[in-house]
Amino acid sequence: MSQAVLSIRDLVKCYGKVRALDGVNLDVPAGPVGLLGPNGSGKTTLLKLLLGLLVPTDGEAKVLGYHPTRRSDRLSVRTVVGYMPEGDCILPGMSAIELVSTLARITGLTAEDAMTRAHEVLDYVQLEEARYRPTHEYSTGMKQRLKLAQALAHDPKLLLLDEPTNGLDPKGRRQMLELVEDLGRNQGKNILLCSHLLQDVERTCDHVVVLNQGKVVEQGSVSELTAAKGALLLVEFEGDREAFLHHLQAGGLEATPSSENGLKIHWPGSSADADQVFDLAHQAGVAITQLSQQRSSLEEIFLRAVGVTPATHQDQAPVGETA
Repeated sequence: MSQAVLSIRDLVKCYGKVRALDGVNLDVPAGPVGLLGPNGSGKTTLLKLLLGLLVPTDGEAKVLGYHPTRRSDRLSVRTVVGYMPEGDCILPGMSAIELVSTLARITGLTAEDAMTRAHEVLDYVQLEEARYRPTHEYSTGMKQRLKLAQALAHDPKLLLLDEPTNGLDPKGRRQMLELVEDLGRNQGKNILLCSHLLQDVERTCDHVVVLNQGKVVEQGSVSELTAAKGALLLVEFEGDREAFLHHLQAGGLEATPSSENGLKIHWPGSSADADQVFDLAHQAGVAITQLSQQRSSLEEIFLRAVGVTPATHQDQAPVGETA
């Protein structure tokens, strides 16, 4: 693995008696990385610690070799990191070109360079025709792209994107994901994408980190994780479901209902043995009418990491971030 973009050791952050982060150890590689976790898992807290907006209770984090909590490094962190917050950060009474150029100057660019860069990034996020309009007239999708533009204004080495598709309609979401994917895969930007939408992470990121209750419970490349967690067999059958489940469990296989006459069998290896499933079905007195194999999805990896079984996850609250 190339040198870590983020290096975190024994990181703890407490709010009173609540441990939002509980001894996090993590090395985030270069490239686009997704940060996932259910409500209150500590994702937003982690982003704020990386920006130096919070002071850790214990442990440390390094961002591209800098310590965000050290006064001597704090300004350096802000020159190499671009941050797109989840909430509204648009200053009222400004046009897009005024906003982006002003924030670019704050990062250290000269007035001339800041204005040039502002035009470039507004073109990139497809706001070229609206750059002189007051931002309060912008749609939600335009405001999200403006927030991305200001994060790119100083050409940072690392982008921290907090829920970039939040509140967008299908067209706006597609535009944003195309930009994020281009930045990570074609422009070579290092990205930490915090999202509650697993499909967005799977589309745009090469690696993923899953937080739960302030701890890292899963991490690795998307391709390796989905392969390493085994195959999924989707089985349709006729007969006694409970008998079939009993025989599958006795055979060391985990299965969960997928439909009235269907089961989802989680195979421990990457290559499933269909013959064993047919044998167990025969022992249970059921007839398999359809069987197909698919790779474990990122959703399956996430649910297992946070301890939610696929059979019950539809009843859970959406995975977002409130901490």
